[in-house]
Amino acid sequence: MSHHARRGLRFGANYTPSQTWMFSWMQLDLDEVRSDFEGLAELGLDHVRLMPLWPQLQPNRTWVRPQAVEDVRRVVDAAAEFGLDASVDALQGHLSSFDFVPAWLDTWHRRNMFTDPDAVAGQALLVRSLAEGLADRPNFLGLTLGNELNQFSGDPHPSPMRADPRQITSWLDTLLDAAETAAPGKEHLHSAYDAVWYLDGHPFTPAHAGRSGALTSIHSWVFNGTAQRYGSRSFETDHHAEYLIELSRAFATDPDRPIWLQEVGAPLNCMTAEEAPGFLEATVRSAVATANLWGVTWWCSHDVPRRFGDFPELEYTLGLIDSQRRAKPTGRRFAELAAELRATPPAVPERTAAVVIDVDDEDTPVARGALGPGGAVFDAWMRLASTGTHPALVLSSVTDAAALAARGITELHRAPAGGPRAVYQAVNTVVPEDATS
Repeated sequence: MSHHARRGLRFGANYTPSQTWMFSWMQLDLDEVRSDFEGLAELGLDHVRLMPLWPQLQPNRTWVRPQAVEDVRRVVDAAAEFGLDASVDALQGHLSSFDFVPAWLDTWHRRNMFTDPDAVAGQALLVRSLAEGLADRPNFLGLTLGNELNQFSGDPHPSPMRADPRQITSWLDTLLDAAETAAPGKEHLHSAYDAVWYLDGHPFTPAHAGRSGALTSIHSWVFNGTAQRYGSRSFETDHHAEYLIELSRAFATDPDRPIWLQEVGAPLNCMTAEEAPGFLEATVRSAVATANLWGVTWWCSHDVPRRFGDFPELEYTLGLIDSQRRAKPTGRRFAELAAELRATPPAVPERTAAVVIDVDDEDTPVARGALGPGGAVFDAWMRLASTGTHPALVLSSVTDAAALAARGITELHRAPAGGPRAVYQAVNTVVPEDATS
């Protein structure tokens, strides 16, 4: 089997402050930040993703707090002290089952963040302000528009701000253009949770994920039915991130487009703590068998402290490091893998076989449910992969000979017509039954 060359891989963590979680942005303590970053540097990580809270940054639609932007800049500078690059999220948004939306988007002032012109202009102001404030920092990687903002756009969010795919395209273009204008040449992108791939009718489409922004971001969580259906340490669970990376590649129009595994974690609501390090290793090793992988950013750096209430139980256990700043078995395993894979970059196998995804005239899957765990396309890819083949995925719109040859694909597989479709589920957000009654 022939192999592709591998460029340098990045290994980092989504930064969840150890003492006061994201509430730390309300009253920044740089000494605490430095202590956290020191522990990440000791694990050999090379970057962090920072997630300042939107209401703290922009309490009014037409005003971004200069001190809040300066706080972000100071944290980026602190990361540099420990050899860490920093990516920054702008509209934050949604984190660990909580929404952080400014008052000017809610209740009496409720606007649709995706379609209301004033709301979009306000978001563009924040994106520009952050990008301008960070553009000259040498370790600033770029902006992610926010964390999984697609969850605001439709079901199962309890109070969605609905939009259609064309309106989402306009929103993405406006905000990504604002970031690029203010901080040109940086890696500005957007992120989405897996409804973009698996939920029929979702307004964010796979084409948005695979074509908008400088990179494609992948958020791979196996509590979406994968671990529940196939088992916590099944082949399907261990290879879910690799599958999503290859799925995203099918929708990219740039064959060299970088793909960032921006979020992946070991959720203890569907595996044991003893299984977590092995799952981490299997996930990372399968992910790095893909071409153009920018890097792996684990969710998350530190456990949520137990004194904070109402988080889903799994959120208290996802860190590489605990809330007393002690490296956990997952942290030590991630450090070992990062050192090994940097020292001896793995070769990337050719993917000559591909599973076909049926799409419409706009390259939207005819049945996104077929792509999810339990769906016909998902199972067809996993069956091939489990034989030792390294399959790709390809759209039905680009199965002509020239397009296939450009990707080195010589063998096509089709899932059974009318095959099973997954019923979308995600169980990271746990809401008591009486909370919505």
